[in-house]
Amino acid sequence: MLRLSPLHLHQPRDLAQAVALLAEHGPQARLIAGGTDVLPSLKLGQTQAGVLVSLRRVPELLGIDLQDGQLRIGAGTRLAEIATDADVLAHLPALAHAASRVASPQIRNMGTLGGNLCLDTRCRFINQSDLWREALGGCLKSHGSECHVVPGGQNCVAALSSDTAPVLIAYGATLELLGPQGTRELALVDLYGADGRHHVLLQPGEVLVAVRVPLPGPGTRVAYRKWAVRKSIDFPLVSVAVRLDVAAGRLTGGTLAAGALNPRPRVLDLAKWAGRAVDADLAAELGQFAFDRCRPLPNVPYDAEYRRERLAVEVRRAVLELGVIPS
Repeated sequence: MLRLSPLHLHQPRDLAQAVALLAEHGPQARLIAGGTDVLPSLKLGQTQAGVLVSLRRVPELLGIDLQDGQLRIGAGTRLAEIATDADVLAHLPALAHAASRVASPQIRNMGTLGGNLCLDTRCRFINQSDLWREALGGCLKSHGSECHVVPGGQNCVAALSSDTAPVLIAYGATLELLGPQGTRELALVDLYGADGRHHVLLQPGEVLVAVRVPLPGPGTRVAYRKWAVRKSIDFPLVSVAVRLDVAAGRLTGGTLAAGALNPRPRVLDLAKWAGRAVDADLAAELGQFAFDRCRPLPNVPYDAEYRRERLAVEVRRAVLELGVIPS
């Protein structure tokens, strides 16, 4: 049986108290909401914490609301609620689909949107037992000095496996943050850095409060595709969100966000295809574009070259799934 090391648990009643606790305890403190990512990592010794600050009782983090042409989703909202909420299904169906593909019903009933966006990175050389990692000699992310994926590399290249991050980036989401220095807003695409050891670029003591997503116009469609060995439980081995903006049956712009490759999603602009009809030829070209610009690493337990081929396939399927958008 895996056991937790001794630690202190704090249960603040509001955001201000949560921020104060993070500031008081510094780097040894970790936030916990659903606990579906943090607790297994603590039990396996993949991360350390002496203090947990629970957000379960913080009401400011809950709720899904339509506000001034945007959908505001509290960071503490459960993934299961997002997958079935009427407003999300009506305005952001790709987000509802992505949330519905996370792990299992039990995990979606506990896991939160904020937790999925701030998910720790994963790698075949870190997500192992203490004994396994000790035998290997550690790595950049786990008490070592060598990256086993990219020998000689200076940055950890563990992969962000969030299902919701690529699709929310495609929708143009922004974040509401609260920390010791006050509130600020940040584009979701700017939340992530290139080093898998510290890929979430929150300031010390900062809490993700909510995600705000502008309601798409009538000519905008977003699709999310995830490939994993199993249809449940598994993290994505390849994931992609495709946004197409179309007027009069022709592409005016778009975004492709690929996940599960590196510590941050790979975001590609599709403006060069403006004026093209959304058809099978465009789907094939965008699939080839993703193949050329995205190079999966052997950082998750599946063949990297197959994942690259599969990414191209999923992009093509996403474009065909969206089809030609009526003017």
